Amino acid sequence: MEQLSNRPDRKIRPAVDADLSGILAIYNDVIATSTAVYTDDPVCIEERRSWLAGQLGQGYPVLVSHEAGSVVGFASFGDFRAWPGYRHTVEHSVHVRQDRRGSGVGRSLVEALIPLAAAMGKHVMIAGVDAANTSSIRFHKHLGFEQVAHFREVGRKFDRWLDLVFLQRFVGQTCRHNSPSW
Repeated sequence: MEQLSNRPDRKIRPAVDADLSGILAIYNDVIATSTAVYTDDPVCIEERRSWLAGQLGQGYPVLVSHEAGSVVGFASFGDFRAWPGYRHTVEHSVHVRQDRRGSGVGRSLVEALIPLAAAMGKHVMIAGVDAANTSSIRFHKHLGFEQVAHFREVGRKFDRWLDLVFLQRFVGQTCRHNSPSW
């Protein structure tokens, strides 16, 4: 199995079925304790299994970060929108176990995703972040993402309205936005 990280204490590799219990624990903790995912209900292992199969079936990566044999984070990307005109844009997600946040796990995972998106011919990667999650916004900006939208009160969780921020990053070698206009 291909390993995407060369740190001896942290291995990043494609997810397999055996990783699902670790992925599930992280995801359900994120649902229960944060606004990183705009849903209230925990998911079951069958839902995560279906999600993994769906991602892989579409050719999209799911990466896990392992430390001491335990899943400490996971990341993936998928369609930004289903219409053909958006086929060169993906939206990613990255989630890290609570006790490993701020340790570089998330950064390693997103840095491993970006070249995979470029290799698939993707042009832009989108991050949807709760506007109150300033650490995630700062994290994405350090990885070269730029805030491009702020949607007010589009989500609801924990009995309050939530704002959503979109950040984007170009993943290929060129971007028309920054090209000379000659």
